[in-house]
Amino acid sequence: MNIKSILFASREQLLYLFAAAVPIAFTAWSSLLNNFVIEVAHFDGEKIGLLQSIREVPGLLAFTIVFILMFLRQQNAAYLSLFLLGFGTLITGFFPSTFGLYTTTLIMSVGFHYLETLHNSLSLQWIDKSSAPSFLGKLSAIRSFVGLGVLGALYVLMKFFDVGYMGIYLLSGGATIFLAFVAWLGFEHFKDDVVQETKLFLRKKYWLFYLLTFLAGARRQIVVVFAGFLLVERFHFSVENMVLLLITNTVLNMICAPYAGKLIERFGENLSLKLEYISIVLIFILYGLVQSQAMAVSLYILDNLFFTIAIALKTYFQKIADPKDIAVTSGVGFAINHIAAVFLPFTLGIVWIYSASAVFFIGATIAFVSFLLTFLIPKKEPA
Repeated sequence: MNIKSILFASREQLLYLFAAAVPIAFTAWSSLLNNFVIEVAHFDGEKIGLLQSIREVPGLLAFTIVFILMFLRQQNAAYLSLFLLGFGTLITGFFPSTFGLYTTTLIMSVGFHYLETLHNSLSLQWIDKSSAPSFLGKLSAIRSFVGLGVLGALYVLMKFFDVGYMGIYLLSGGATIFLAFVAWLGFEHFKDDVVQETKLFLRKKYWLFYLLTFLAGARRQIVVVFAGFLLVERFHFSVENMVLLLITNTVLNMICAPYAGKLIERFGENLSLKLEYISIVLIFILYGLVQSQAMAVSLYILDNLFFTIAIALKTYFQKIADPKDIAVTSGVGFAINHIAAVFLPFTLGIVWIYSASAVFFIGATIAFVSFLLTFLIPKKEPA
C-alpha cells in the first residue's frame, strides 16, 4: 500500500482537503483586510462597503456554475476554483490601490465562491443524510483548525519577524495554489451517484429554503463587513489584536462545530435554526448599543459561536431536495444568498457614516424575520 492509496483514497478525504485548503488563503486575506485597506490603501466606510459588494458579485453569479459544469466535471471545476482563490490572494499585496484591490478581490472571490458552491454540492451528494450534520460539523472544525494555524502563523510572522502584508499574501496564496495542484494530481475522478441537472430552475417546493438563504446572506454580511470594521475604526484595534480575536473565534469554532452538528442531529433543523436566529437578534441589538471595546469583542465571539449552527440550513435542504437537484440548487442558493450581499455593504456603508447603530438594528430586524419563518419548517422533514 503506497502513500497515494492512503491519502487520496476516498471522497471524504477530498472534501477534507478542500476544507483545509480554503482557509489558508481566505483567512489570511480576510483577517488582514480591514487593517490593510485602512493603513495602506486609506479606505473609508464607503470604499470598504463597495469593495465588499464587489467581493460578493461572484457569489451572486454562483448559479453560473451550471454553465461551467457543461464543460468541466465538478471535481475539476473545484480544482480550478481553488487555484483562482490562491492566485487572487497571492497578488493582493502587489496592488494596494483602490482599483487594484477591487480587481484582486474579484479574482479571489470568483475562486472562493465557486469552490464553496461545489464543495457544498459534493458534500450533500456524497454524504448520507443521517450523518451529514456531523460530517459538515467536522468540515467546519477542520477549517477552524487550519484557520487557527494560519492566524497563529500570521501573528508570529508579523509580530516577531516583521513580515509585511505582501509577504503574507504571497505565502498564503502560494500554499493554496500548491494544494490545488496536489488535489488535481492526487485524486481520481469519483463517479457521481446521481446525474445532476444541467439547466437552471427554481422549484416551488424550495421556496422557504430560498428565502431563509436570502436573509442569511443579508444579515451575515452585516457581521462580516461591519463588526470587524467597528473594532478597527471606533476602538482602534491593531492588526495583532484583530488576529488574536480571530484566533479565539477559531478555537471556539473548532471545539463547538462538531457539537453543533450533533445538536442538529438530535433536535432537528427546526429548533436549531430558531436558536440561532433569536440569538442573532439579541446580539445585533447589543451591537447597536455597544459603548465599550470589551462588549464589542464579546459580541463578536458570541456571534461566531451561534453561527456554527448555520449548517442546519444546508441539511434542511438536503432532506427536502431531489438528489439530482443538488448541484444546480447549491449554485442558485449561493446566488440568492448573495443578492443582498452585493448591494447591502455599499448601501449600509453610507448609513454607517450617519449611524453605526442603525446598521446593526437593521441586522436585528432581518434576523427576527428569519426566526419567524422557522415556524414554517415542518418538524419532520420528508426522507
